[in-house]
Amino acid sequence: GDARVRGQTGVVSERRGSYPFIDFRLLNNTTLSGEIGTKKKVKRLLSFQRYFHASRLLRGIVPQASLYLLDEDYLGQARHMLSKVGMWDFDIFLFDRLTNGNSLVTLLCHLFNVHGLIHHFQLDMVTLHRFFVMVQEDYHSQNPYHNAVHAADVTQAMHCYLREPKLANFLTPSDIMLGLLAAAAHDVDHPGVNQPFLIKTKHHLASLYQNVSVLENHHWRSTIGMLRESRLLAHLPKEVTQDIEQQLGSLILATDINRQNEFLIRLKSHLDNQDLRLEDAQDRHFMLQIALKCADICNPCRVWDLSKQWSERVCEEFYRQGDLEQKFELEISPLCNQQKDTVPSIQIGFMTYIVEPLFERWAQFTGNSPLSENMLNHLRRNKAKWRSLLHKQHSSSRSNDHSGQVTGSQEQTLNEEETP
Repeated sequence: GDARVRGQTGVVSERRGSYPFIDFRLLNNTTLSGEIGTKKKVKRLLSFQRYFHASRLLRGIVPQASLYLLDEDYLGQARHMLSKVGMWDFDIFLFDRLTNGNSLVTLLCHLFNVHGLIHHFQLDMVTLHRFFVMVQEDYHSQNPYHNAVHAADVTQAMHCYLREPKLANFLTPSDIMLGLLAAAAHDVDHPGVNQPFLIKTKHHLASLYQNVSVLENHHWRSTIGMLRESRLLAHLPKEVTQDIEQQLGSLILATDINRQNEFLIRLKSHLDNQDLRLEDAQDRHFMLQIALKCADICNPCRVWDLSKQWSERVCEEFYRQGDLEQKFELEISPLCNQQKDTVPSIQIGFMTYIVEPLFERWAQFTGNSPLSENMLNHLRRNKAKWRSLLHKQHSSSRSNDHSGQVTGSQEQTLNEEETP
């Protein structure tokens, strides 16, 4: 095993070091067709990173950047922040700095303790910590958006949603653990490009998952691989661990944005018919799926300073994909052209068509709880700010246009953004 790991660490550094974050050779399965000709070899290629981390961690070599090596002042501030982890204005960027880049591990250890999961499931604390480190390190820190800080942000949001009275009164320890694990691992090993990119470059993951929920399937399978390698749940009955693995998959797969309407229609039906029975495990699981979907796209519902940072980060990741597509003479994907797709226009469209419909239904489910009202208020204010910035951009482009005319693409964008 170690020989194989050593032979693959070069691939890790090569892939992580290439611009932008993925070696284009890995995106072309014709180059690797001989190397990944069998399922066994595919699995080995997909999990080389986890083999590397698992072997290193399970030999007891803990990463040097540990929370416990921080200055006492920083530790004190981090502890103080954790005492307010249920507050919606929690600043995950500050928390990540205070924990020296260990926000996800630190947050998860705290939340598993707060929710009594360590005691309930008789989890070994050392094994649990190692598993959390594996998850955190399987994220690509080079990604502006899809990194471990995003995972920590989604996990903190999920914690807030799990405390909503309409849901909290029915949740079992298993529900809570599944919710937190799915939130923490929902984007693990994200390559920083989207599914259409993987499909059109004939990436082996697209072939493996037959172009269906490619990234989400990979996040789920990666998580299961780490769970098994860590042996975190090895003491539980086999049928229990199998159920956990399947439910994790169902939760993570629900974050596929292509399935948004499917979940919205089902949620609307439940709410209109008032037939949600949270005593029923199936209905609870569905609402956990909705909660995770909300947590995954809650950035526009945060306070402006945090929301704006996330918006800029996700657009930077889009633009990097566009640069890569241009470099390899591929058609530039929607939202990925920095010359045409501005941050305000991307965000207004995202808020209008994706975020608002989901969070309005979530507020209906919670009975317009204080948190739901707070989130919707932030969403409306943030959307107004992006509209203001968009109009400033259009005014500037008009004044710079010698003919005094708005270009066709600008007029179309403006009309689209003004549509209620």
